[in-house]
Amino acid sequence: MKYISTRGQSPALPFCDILLGGLAPDGGLYLPEYYPQVDRAMLAEWRTLSYAELAYRIFSLYVDDIPAADLKALTAKTYTENTYRFARNAAKAKDITPLTELEPGLYLLELSNGPTLAFKDMAMQLLGNLFEYVLDKRGQQINILGATSGDTGSAAEYAMRGKHNVRVFMLSPEGKMSAFQRAQMYSLQDANIFNIAVRGMFDDAQDIVKAVSNDAAFKAEHKIGAVNSINWARVMAQVVYYFKGYFEATRSEEEQVSFCVPSGNFGNICAGHVARMMGLPIDKLVLATNENNVLDEFFRTGIYRPRQTAETYVTSSPSMDISKASNFERFVFDLVGRDTATVRALWTKVDAGGSFDLSATPHFARVPQFGFLSGNSTHADRLATIRDCRARYDETIDTHTADGLKVALEHRTPDVAMIVLETAQAVKFAETIREALNEEPARPAELNGIEALPQRVEVIDADVNAIKAFVREHC
Repeated sequence: MKYISTRGQSPALPFCDILLGGLAPDGGLYLPEYYPQVDRAMLAEWRTLSYAELAYRIFSLYVDDIPAADLKALTAKTYTENTYRFARNAAKAKDITPLTELEPGLYLLELSNGPTLAFKDMAMQLLGNLFEYVLDKRGQQINILGATSGDTGSAAEYAMRGKHNVRVFMLSPEGKMSAFQRAQMYSLQDANIFNIAVRGMFDDAQDIVKAVSNDAAFKAEHKIGAVNSINWARVMAQVVYYFKGYFEATRSEEEQVSFCVPSGNFGNICAGHVARMMGLPIDKLVLATNENNVLDEFFRTGIYRPRQTAETYVTSSPSMDISKASNFERFVFDLVGRDTATVRALWTKVDAGGSFDLSATPHFARVPQFGFLSGNSTHADRLATIRDCRARYDETIDTHTADGLKVALEHRTPDVAMIVLETAQAVKFAETIREALNEEPARPAELNGIEALPQRVEVIDADVNAIKAFVREHC
């Protein structure tokens, strides 16, 4: 399997090369040359597999430059009950991503049972093990430069902490994350972890990461890699839980399900798109946004208009406070028939701070073929959904999952099961949970007092050269 850039001006490469490289040299994102297909017989065979076994089967379709025995061992090392031990029901920890039935035909897929209580752990733990394996084999080092609006950063740091040959430089927007999220990241004292709080919004941090990645000379000299969802391995890893959720919610391969996904950077739902393209019987992929509704606007109107920093709302679902979805390019690549010239033309506008309008094109008319629907949620909606979920189902959900549940209920149909992807545990957004329920959310005992731990972070202006200087000094 080779991987190609969405912009068509970089050579096709094997998996391990794009794993370490992140963004393609031409500024595009890597995707496989084709999506491997699964049929009903394969689905039937996979239905009873453990999570680790299922992950190995799926990864084997995309990775052919790691020996099968090694890939299987890496997968088994990643998806263990001990790593994903924070399930609501301890007896379900072995399921890795337990499925909770809220009512007939409506489910919650738990993805936040890993070390940082967020769905990002599902892919990031794999990435940490893959990086260490490949770097050891090649005798190389890597400096990870990433940006986070909340959960990616802590998941990356917990996956990479203590890994030899790996350093992590994680940018986050100063003061824009929850206290728990900041504590998870900034309290780490590992020598290979560097936290940088950028004076600005998440998009400023993300733009800096892209700018550094596009500086080929600096990237090569300092061995810069990526763990954001621009890294294909992240998306590949997330594909697995769509299959697992489908198997848990159905009894036969004749059934369809829909998924509703809270989305900011489009990485999580992009994995659902890939699963659907592979042949998983997904009816609808419902995208839920918060007040920063750039993606909802596109699926309603055909206009993709990233906002400027000043236009980005600071909300109570902060991990979705994103106005420029870096992963969206992958979907548009498929939407326009994998026409790289079209993608280059569209993203020339985006990269220059502009927008594009596909509303009157045959491309936008094809959106229903890909199963996408969308909706958005506000702070008031969030509070109401958290309260209603507690009253009706006796479940406490976080703010982002509340956005998903609210939009899922708007698009639910009686004949197709709807699975809402849980993105984090409620304790990560305790301020809003207190506002909604007038109580403290539960947290794992071993994370008590994390906010009081000493924190280590550098505050730097949102300036590419300043970030480069910091990386240069510390790597």
